[in-house]
Amino acid sequence: MSSSKDASEVDPKLLEILVCPLTKGPLRYDRARQELVSDQARLAYPIRDGIPIMLVDEARALGDDEGAPPRPGPAAA
Repeated sequence: MSSSKDASEVDPKLLEILVCPLTKGPLRYDRARQELVSDQARLAYPIRDGIPIMLVDEARALGDDEGAPPRPGPAAA
């Protein structure tokens, strides 16, 4: 009964002001996993029904193979 856009999207204005509750550092939005990721804390906070759950106890620890996406730049020679 709810709109799929409402349930799966987070307000961009909200994303601009949210920070990691542990480090107070920036978060990046992982649309595929519906999570807000703190690379500093190595935690991913879930988004449920479009609402970020900003509790450290609810966060998922990032695996060793997870991290910041590659930054665009000059290719290594």
